[in-house]
Amino acid sequence: MAISNEDLKKLLAKEVNKYEGVYVPLKASLLERAIIRSAKTADLHPNPDDEFSFPNIGPNYSIIANYESKFRTTGKVKDTPWDESIMVQKIHPSGYMILNGHHRWVGAMRANIKRVPITIINLTQETDVKKMLMASNHNKRVTIDLDEIVFCDPNEVPAEKPLGFPVNRIYKERIRLGIPSLLHILSKNGYDIWVYTAKLYSYDYISSYFKKYSVKLDGIITGTDRKTKEHEATRQRLKELMENKYEETLHIEKDFVVRSFRDKKDFQDIEIKEDENGWSYAVINIIKGLYPDAEK
Repeated sequence: MAISNEDLKKLLAKEVNKYEGVYVPLKASLLERAIIRSAKTADLHPNPDDEFSFPNIGPNYSIIANYESKFRTTGKVKDTPWDESIMVQKIHPSGYMILNGHHRWVGAMRANIKRVPITIINLTQETDVKKMLMASNHNKRVTIDLDEIVFCDPNEVPAEKPLGFPVNRIYKERIRLGIPSLLHILSKNGYDIWVYTAKLYSYDYISSYFKKYSVKLDGIITGTDRKTKEHEATRQRLKELMENKYEETLHIEKDFVVRSFRDKKDFQDIEIKEDENGWSYAVINIIKGLYPDAEK
C-alpha cells in the first residue's frame, strides 16, 4: 500500500527522532561507490537537517504526486534509468542519508518501487577540514570556486585538453585553460589551495581529479549550497578555524583577486584584466605583481 500524507508525516517524525544528532557519516570506499548503484527505499533515510524533514516546512506533496505518476510507468530501476539518481551519504548505524532527492524517494515508495538508483557521495566533513588544517605548515591560503571559475564549458572559454581514455570517462568536467599552472605557482610560493563547490561532489573525486594535472589540493569543501541547520552551524565553525589558521588569504574570483589579512580591516581588490593570453595568465601576472621576488 502506498504511503499516505499522514503516514509520511509520522515516518519523518520517527526518523528525525531516531537520527537527529545521532547519525555519523561514513566514508564509502571507491569500490562501494563504483559498484553500489541502487538501494532499497527502506534503506534510505530522510535527512533530519534538511527542510524536507522540518515540521514547519516539510514535503511538497504536489512534487511527490508528479514523481509518483512518472515512476508508475517509467521509474523502475531494472526497466528505465531515472534522469537523476538520489544523492546519498553512507551513515552509521545503517543505510544511507539522503542529500538530494527526498521527493523522488517518497514518489518511488508511493509507486511501490522497492529499489531506487543512488549515487554515494563522500562530502567533506568537519573532521576532514580539521585534518587538512593540521597537515599544513603554511599561514596563507588561496580560495577558488570550482563551479564558477575552475570547471568550464569549452564552448564558452578556452579549456585544458580533456584527459585521455579511459580516465575521461570518469572525470568528465573540463578545466579552464591555465588553471593547473596558476595553482602550481601559488603552491610553490607557500599558499594552501582551497577549492569550494556548491555541488555534491565527493571530496575524494575532486582530489583525485586534480592529481591528474599534478596539482595537490590542500583543502576541499563540497556541498556549500546546502541549506540545513547543521550545515550552517558547521560553516560558522569552519570559518573561525580558517581565520585562526591563516594570516593572509587570496580570494580568486571571476573578475577580481581580493587579498585580505587576518588582523587588518582593509584589503586589496585587484581587477583581472584578461587579454589575448587568457584569464589564467592575467591572474598569474597579478600574483607576480604582488610578489615580484616570489618563485615562478
